[in-house]
Amino acid sequence: MRISVIGTGYLGAVHAAGMAELGFEVVGVDVDKAKIASLQAATMPFYEPEFEPLLEKHVGGRLRFTTDFAEVADADVHFVCVGTPQQGSSLAADMTYVDAAVDAIIPHLKDGSLVVGKSTVPVGTAERLAERIETLTPDSVNVELAWNPEFLREGFAVQDTLHPDRLVLGVPSAGAEQILREVYARTIEEDRTPVVVTDLPTAELVKVAANSFLATKISFINAMSEICEITGADVTLLADAIGYDDRIGRKFLNAGVGFGGGCLPKDIRAFSARAGELGAAASVAFLAEVDAINLRRREHVVELVRGQVGGLVGRRIAVLGAAFKPNSDDVRDSPALSIAGQLHLAGASVSVYDPKAMGNAAKIFPTLDYSDSVEECVHGADAVLHLTEWPEFRELDPETLGGKVAQRVVIDGRNCLDREAYKAAGWTYLGLGRS
Repeated sequence: MRISVIGTGYLGAVHAAGMAELGFEVVGVDVDKAKIASLQAATMPFYEPEFEPLLEKHVGGRLRFTTDFAEVADADVHFVCVGTPQQGSSLAADMTYVDAAVDAIIPHLKDGSLVVGKSTVPVGTAERLAERIETLTPDSVNVELAWNPEFLREGFAVQDTLHPDRLVLGVPSAGAEQILREVYARTIEEDRTPVVVTDLPTAELVKVAANSFLATKISFINAMSEICEITGADVTLLADAIGYDDRIGRKFLNAGVGFGGGCLPKDIRAFSARAGELGAAASVAFLAEVDAINLRRREHVVELVRGQVGGLVGRRIAVLGAAFKPNSDDVRDSPALSIAGQLHLAGASVSVYDPKAMGNAAKIFPTLDYSDSVEECVHGADAVLHLTEWPEFRELDPETLGGKVAQRVVIDGRNCLDREAYKAAGWTYLGLGRS
């Protein structure tokens, strides 16, 4: 069986390498020439742990990358893995790239092939695309479309591809299901991965429903964090206590500066927009407040800094972190970078350091100062902000760090630092939602 992967971003490139690791002949296709050149050279165009060894292992063998869509003609299964960013003029998802990807492969589809969507799309997209494929392919070419949503976590994308916690197969027929079971046979057999077979609309809804739930859980604990700060309670202990209830669980109950990245923010907004189109806006109205709570955390940190250092104009602020999460160089909708930008616009001199995301951050906020090390970043700072929970930040020595700053003020936006150690070293420590 031969596989094509359309789109070679975070999802597509890792999926292509993963399929090669599972033993398939794979071609990855993208219109971005620079990205394809990088992948052809077995070099990562973005940072993702464990990804580069897979590229080095399979490029030149079972895995190749190209900008020529004609090279997908031999493939039996075509995975559509392009992005669905938020539209510039609304909350809805921009389907331009998905539609273009499907249109590009339609002339090269052969009889019996299967198109499989993995992109996160508004419910109803699969039916629309299936009709388009049927309309534009000859009567002699029988092609089906299925939906197989992805659940990759940046920083763990390789493991999530090779050893997923579940597989959702949205299929129109038993034949399409059988093909996907063949694709994932090794994963199903070796890992005993649960398989959920659904219709197309359910498969489309799974990813946005999951992300909406996770976003709600994060915003819930951040709402509790606001109450804790007012009352003097400790949100970390609160989260521990309620997390022991197995109906709730402790995961995603870490209060802080909130969620970001290329999935949760745009997915909950697109879900709200699609629900409105379907006449069900009231059913997901709570997601607007989930989004508002999340954005409010960023403003709250800016005000905490302002209060601690006596205004922002002329103050030097060190920001540790730019990526939206550790083990990633992704700065899309990053709380850390958003806060740094707001501080800068308010008149502060802001220095930023991140182990992997400096280049991407500078493209979005070129006016910020970027340091080559933690030591350079915090030198002479009036306040240090811990905003992305990289392990190396948690392991910093408070006493050594204190010798480099102008004022020993630290705001722990992730509640990961050793509060007692910082206080013992003479720091004013502020954790979000902690008295």
